[in-house]
Amino acid sequence: MIIFDLSRLISRAGRETPTGIDRVELAYAQHLIIEKTPLCFAMLTPFGRFGVLPRAAAEDYIGVLAAAWRHAASPQLMRRAIRRARSLVAAAPLRGARALRAQSLSEVGQPVYLLVSHHHLEKRWVINRLKQQSKARFVCLIHDLIPIEFPEYALPGQNDKHRRRIETAAALADAVIVNSAVTRDAFAPYLARAGRTPPMLVAPFGVDLRAGSPTEQPAVQPPYFVCVGTIEARKNHLLLLNLWRRLVFELGDTAPRLVLVGQRGWETENAVDMLERCPALRGVVLEQNNLSDVDVARLLEGAQALLLPSFAEGFGFPLIEALALGVPVICSNLAALRETGVSVPEYIDPLDGAAWRQAIIDYSLPASSRRTAQLRRLTGWKPPSWADHFAAVKRLIAEVSSVRQHSAEVPVPIELTLAPQPQVNGRLRQF
Repeated sequence: MIIFDLSRLISRAGRETPTGIDRVELAYAQHLIIEKTPLCFAMLTPFGRFGVLPRAAAEDYIGVLAAAWRHAASPQLMRRAIRRARSLVAAAPLRGARALRAQSLSEVGQPVYLLVSHHHLEKRWVINRLKQQSKARFVCLIHDLIPIEFPEYALPGQNDKHRRRIETAAALADAVIVNSAVTRDAFAPYLARAGRTPPMLVAPFGVDLRAGSPTEQPAVQPPYFVCVGTIEARKNHLLLLNLWRRLVFELGDTAPRLVLVGQRGWETENAVDMLERCPALRGVVLEQNNLSDVDVARLLEGAQALLLPSFAEGFGFPLIEALALGVPVICSNLAALRETGVSVPEYIDPLDGAAWRQAIIDYSLPASSRRTAQLRRLTGWKPPSWADHFAAVKRLIAEVSSVRQHSAEVPVPIELTLAPQPQVNGRLRQF
């Protein structure tokens, strides 16, 4: 049986659009429900203890939240999700460790506590107590180590908090899932210091964004480019804003448009000042902070390219979403992006403003040879799929929960790797 931690998703009930981690946790919850996996939903209560959630109520909440995020402009669905979340928070303390242990003992094999977000991963004593009380194995998903590696891009104190999360995973996890080899390699030193070698699965995430109707008109007058991601220092929006100011000065009314898809984050005063006070950017750089997945797909499909000038990434959801829709990508020369994009995108140093300017100008041309060349490369690229991801995770969990498995104190030194298959024959798979 899987004990699936729903804590983060419940805490996100009032959010109009999901982050990448939100998408992953929702995909896991929906998959477990559809596959009829033996499971119970649990959450960490405000009192610092785990509580079992009513199964029907938890599934109902997951469905409502998914619908609310699909239709970002629906206040009714958002209010319904908030009410469902409050009911679950109230119900969790009523069914605590005793109920969790009773459900665990009713199933064959050892239960597996599955945490696929970083939510409360820093609370080692809480997770250790859950393992002892339920006799469960612990499987967690590590998305990245960016707050530790690049503390300047995180909120104050987040680097220490994230380090505690990673150290908890290294000390207690009976198996670990990571989204890329880059994340695996960054996490490996923590396992070495802990003297442990649990099975580690490299499993890229799949694509949820689906193509829109071919008869729909572009949401923005072409040519335009799209940048998807929270407006924050790590995403390097300031580079694009300064470039666009220069493009407007050089090209005037013929300058391409730039659409920023994402909410405003933290410590972004310089970027926000340009968005709100730079006359050259008005009507040329457009902010969209509350779009449904359908609207994002429509925007991407009409774009000259997706722009991703980040300083650091653990995976890069926008990259695979754009490529899966057949949209070219111009992105930073980062190992995590190269791992999934392989040879398809244009890779540019995030500090090389001149190279970014030239690529944007070239891609905006009606008969762009650089854009045509990337579209040609794109025909041989295959996006990672959720089906492959979950198949590999299922095998990992079966191994970990097997009664023949070694005890949790003696982890098995096995690594399972699922890598994207970049080269295929035939056309691009549609999502």
